[in-house]
Amino acid sequence: MTAKSQPKVSPLPWTETLLYWVLSFGSHLYSFYHLHVFSKEHEAGLVRELQLEKGFLKGWKRDPSDFEWSLWTEHAKKSLMWTLVAHGVISRLAGIFYPKLKVPALAIYGLLAAGRQLGVKGVSVLLVHLGVSFTVAQLRKPALSWISNLLLLSTLHYQPLQEIQRGWYSTEEEYYLLLFSTAVCGLRFISFSLEHCWNPADHGGLVQLLWLFSYTFYHPFFYNGPIITYKAYTEQMQRFAEEGNKDESALRYLLLRSGRIILWWCIAEFMIHSMYMHSIQSNETYIEILPPWALGGLALALVQFFYVKYLVLFGFPSMLATLDGLVPPKLPRCVSIMYSFTGMWRHFDEGLYRWLIRYIYVPLGGSRHGPIYKVLSTGLAFGFVCLWHGGHDYLRYWALMNWAGVLVENSLKSLFASSFVQPMAEQNLSMVMQRRCVALLSAFSTAMLILSNLVFLGGIHLGRIFWKRVFVQGWSTIAPPMLAFLYCFAQIGLDWTSHPS
Repeated sequence: MTAKSQPKVSPLPWTETLLYWVLSFGSHLYSFYHLHVFSKEHEAGLVRELQLEKGFLKGWKRDPSDFEWSLWTEHAKKSLMWTLVAHGVISRLAGIFYPKLKVPALAIYGLLAAGRQLGVKGVSVLLVHLGVSFTVAQLRKPALSWISNLLLLSTLHYQPLQEIQRGWYSTEEEYYLLLFSTAVCGLRFISFSLEHCWNPADHGGLVQLLWLFSYTFYHPFFYNGPIITYKAYTEQMQRFAEEGNKDESALRYLLLRSGRIILWWCIAEFMIHSMYMHSIQSNETYIEILPPWALGGLALALVQFFYVKYLVLFGFPSMLATLDGLVPPKLPRCVSIMYSFTGMWRHFDEGLYRWLIRYIYVPLGGSRHGPIYKVLSTGLAFGFVCLWHGGHDYLRYWALMNWAGVLVENSLKSLFASSFVQPMAEQNLSMVMQRRCVALLSAFSTAMLILSNLVFLGGIHLGRIFWKRVFVQGWSTIAPPMLAFLYCFAQIGLDWTSHPS
């Protein structure tokens, strides 16, 4: 886990690049088509198992099995969309007429919106966590702040407390909104605590408490992120309040970004109407009998849907935050051009990546104190992510796979940059051939990256079956063409990394 930029790569002949694009795009469409055919052939069985529901279009079925997408879609219909729009209106009016009161106004509104959804008891839980974090931070002991905040996060997985909190709500979805909100707020509390320990603010405790209150209940980021550090939030909000709203292109930005978010939402809905990948991946029998191309389509569809889902979930909040004068993390980069574990962590959830670098990786030594510290710092960062997501067994496997992947990639990078290997490569291989070798190695890394993502998205059983079917039973039939297509994906990813948009 490093923050270094990627070097530019040698360009390929345009005919070769075109071939990679055609093969990559064509393999996506062809594998999705086979998954679509398999989905329709087994539609009746999935309907009998109550895994499909009536679609938006006549004659179409919809796969609602992705819990996160169903949760946020229903929540958006009921209230979230309207509360976010109201946030934008209040922010705009306050920015025009009372710029210096904008932050307090948004903080109060965020608290009221959270109270409406989570109830008094749910908001009280967050206020207790906020009060404990603020109080411990005043001692300016980073280790003590870490211990207290980790204990607070651990209460999310304490079963007796979970049962009590479930009793506050009439539906399971309402409880999960509290769970998600508390988990995301936990990252904010750690950010505030450590920033205060390292660089205590000049203003008094009451002003600090008000800023923490505003940071915690900032409505666009409240439920699901993306993550922004306390330092960045306060500096950007203060600067925007001082400078005022001078952007005359806000309406154009709002319309263009809204159009993109609607397009992403339509793509996500089209995927779960035409391919029932979430219902299929939960049924081991279906995974075992999937034809090879449909099996590849299932893997691609699951990771692509996850990508498009977070374009929507992060897109609208990031748009509102930008209009508020914040600089939110970049939206996730397409997973089909991710060719390394390090690239996935750096570019999919940039906010979480920056948070891990700032508060775990760098303070623990990172790469400044040698390879041992780098290994330990990276391992503890992945360990925290595993714990934060819930610490389940499949998450432990996922975290270990990612830790191993990052370590292997960094080791190979150091080896090829060594004074022994690099001169040999420069003498015997052209820059283009060196790039092709990198892409070939990246194809194997991408295969393991996809496997780890399948464990994260579908559990251990999905990763186990994919490993068996592709690398054990299909080592001579399925694995070689798969690696060839992943090689094409990696070449496109190298181009994109060298010349990002």
